[in-house]
Amino acid sequence: MADVAQPRAPGRVTAGRLEALRTRSLRWREVVRDTLRNPTTAIGLVILTVIFLMAICAPLIVPENPQGAQQMPRDWGAINAPPGSPEHPLGTTPEGGDVLYGIVWGARTSLQLALTVVGITVLVGIAMGSLAGFLGGKWDEMVMRLVDVFLSIPELIFALAIAAALGPSFRNIILALAVVFWVKYARIMRGQILQVKQNEYVDAAYVVGESKWNVYRKDVLPNSLTPIVVQATLDMGHVVLIGATLSFIGLAEAGLAEWGNLVSEGQSGIAAGMWWVATFAGGMVFLWSLAFNLVGDGLRDVLDPRTERR
Repeated sequence: MADVAQPRAPGRVTAGRLEALRTRSLRWREVVRDTLRNPTTAIGLVILTVIFLMAICAPLIVPENPQGAQQMPRDWGAINAPPGSPEHPLGTTPEGGDVLYGIVWGARTSLQLALTVVGITVLVGIAMGSLAGFLGGKWDEMVMRLVDVFLSIPELIFALAIAAALGPSFRNIILALAVVFWVKYARIMRGQILQVKQNEYVDAAYVVGESKWNVYRKDVLPNSLTPIVVQATLDMGHVVLIGATLSFIGLAEAGLAEWGNLVSEGQSGIAAGMWWVATFAGGMVFLWSLAFNLVGDGLRDVLDPRTERR
């Protein structure tokens, strides 16, 4: 007589998963509440809100340049104009570029850079880290040796070499940073998956007949993303800092409305007392990086069980 297959317990598994979803939802509400209670994190969020609104509302603050939204308009009759004039409230650069335009539209350029690079690197890093951590074996060996090679080269030097080889272009800066940054997410994701795989609820999912893909999608992946969120928040500031560095040394298009470009244009005037170009643009890079570091540190304090306040 043929063996009768033991029926699964879909109701029990579904109920457990629903309970897990409710628990995660409550957990993230607590994260938001505890994050907002942190004064330094709240300061970072306020700074980011102002910069994001400036980037989104750029056409309302400064009219778009007809020659291209991300191209600095030039006023050759007002070279090195100091701040305070109605036409150029924050002054102009040694090449007649309007500093206010560069600051406002540079916020949009920086937001585009950060979101694109971090979005690409998170997706690629999660995919490669999952391949290594969940499948293991030869996949783990290949991915981690590739990660070791990438991590052996300093980020800035690696990005500089790639961007220089591809040629001066904002798009090439994005590509260079994406190539450099994905490895850290792959390593973090692999470590998290190896840890989560040891939990009893993963073994229980296999026992009731769940496929490997369903176990990964429903049980392993959602419980491995916490450090990825923290790292992505920190990298939103780091990416713009390195991107501004590459623009500063001439690896972006000339005339691009970008903070690093502004600092590059204004550096020659600092010794002559024309401080405003480099000061305003450098201040924006500083505020952007500071804000994301404050928010990232706040999230890490809340999400890391070793530092979580009770």
